[in-house]
Amino acid sequence: QVQLVESGGGLVQAGGSLGLSCTASGSIFKINTMAWYRQAPGKERELVTSITSDGSRKYADSVKGRFTISRDNTKNTVYLQMNSLKPEDTAVYYCNAGLNIPITLRYLEVWGQGTLVTVSS
Repeated sequence: QVQLVESGGGLVQAGGSLGLSCTASGSIFKINTMAWYRQAPGKERELVTSITSDGSRKYADSVKGRFTISRDNTKNTVYLQMNSLKPEDTAVYYCNAGLNIPITLRYLEVWGQGTLVTVSS
């Protein structure tokens, strides 16, 4: 069984910074793309940023230049550094990973439990 455990989040003033981390644990052969999604109240979940196993990154236009995704493959961990935060960044942030499990190499998509980020104006 594989799980993603997130940490970080909380309350920050507009213009401030916050960091999130997410670690995968369990029976894992290889982690492919890792990503951060967010869901604001009353809105659909949206992709914020993603990073492949070789480090290729994509960002939503709304966070380009402010957010940075990185990962440590030795620790099965992905990070999200959020700078110049705005009230509209307020949301529950979810970690997501596509991975292969051992032996069968079956592909799984796994989600974290979510962590709340609140940006006050």
